[in-house]
Amino acid sequence: MAVDVYVNFRGNCREALDFYAKIFGSVPKIMTFGDAPPNPNFPIAEEVKKLIMNSSLNINGSNVMFSDVPPDRPFAAGNNISLVLAFNSIDQVQSIFNQLKEGGRVDMELQATFWTKCYGFLVDKFGIGWQIMLDTEQA
Repeated sequence: MAVDVYVNFRGNCREALDFYAKIFGSVPKIMTFGDAPPNPNFPIAEEVKKLIMNSSLNINGSNVMFSDVPPDRPFAAGNNISLVLAFNSIDQVQSIFNQLKEGGRVDMELQATFWTKCYGFLVDKFGIGWQIMLDTEQA
């Protein structure tokens, strides 16, 4: 199981991706908020649709992921990195998520998403952000 790094930006993710892609000679994979399937419970403002929801870039053999934080969500430079763990079974996802959330804060309970059958986001008691999910190849 590899640990990926996730870096958030306040509206300038595409600029950062272009910068890093040029330096490391890698082509980013990009998904904007506008690429997500419409959900009437969570409408996306027009100005947010162009922002990057998820992207990844191979940097020296490691997968580094990037996204923009929508303007209505909290953002603090320096606290904009989270760790991503993908597991092969839902039991592993649930176990690790439940252990990490003790004393922390759950921002998104484990749930099915359009990219995997099980995903959740939490900040542990030490202030570290964790994205825990079922490996998309297993989903």
